[in-house]
Amino acid sequence: MIDDLPRERLLGQGAQALSNAELLALALASGSAGNASSALARELLTQFGGLAGLFAAPVDQLLAQPGVGPARAALLRSLPALWSRLAQADVASRPLLADTSAARRFLQARLAPEDSEVFGGLFLDTRNRLLAFEVLARGSIDRAVVYPRQVLRRALYHNCAAMIFAHNHPSGCAEPSRSDIDLTHRLRNLLNEVDVRVLDHIVVAAGGCISLADRGML
Repeated sequence: MIDDLPRERLLGQGAQALSNAELLALALASGSAGNASSALARELLTQFGGLAGLFAAPVDQLLAQPGVGPARAALLRSLPALWSRLAQADVASRPLLADTSAARRFLQARLAPEDSEVFGGLFLDTRNRLLAFEVLARGSIDRAVVYPRQVLRRALYHNCAAMIFAHNHPSGCAEPSRSDIDLTHRLRNLLNEVDVRVLDHIVVAAGGCISLADRGML
């Protein structure tokens, strides 16, 4: 149940003290229970199946919801963009990516809201510092066609020493497929020829990430 002092609890105890619905209600400009914004927050989370679905929803679907006008639709589209930029800044500010937690946060923020499959890469220097992130392929709801020569070309362009690959599963299940593993091995073998190490391939879904390196699949 949403109580009547979420704003005060947020300021006094931190965001962890609030539910998703309470945080969303605050973002929609309300801090008290039983009002229109609290009810709207609960309704939106139910309608879209949670935060991931809500933040990935197209603008026209947001505007079709009672109580969501242009201002609130713009707010709902801006929140995941800010999250992604914060996560990207976190990755860029770290001298090393030996601990991939920052990379995973960024990739989760960047790829989980996509409604079609997207394949991307983090290009790293000799000290595993981030040089760039690029989307290397876009596809359908369940497949993106990745061309190894395109990946090789971009790796040479950035003059990188290592890469972390990532792609999303819009279905919501992050479990890597056989084709995901095979593609990783093909890219690893190709990039090895030009002295570029493949450190990981991270599969992203709304509920979390799975690392092929952690699974021993590299």
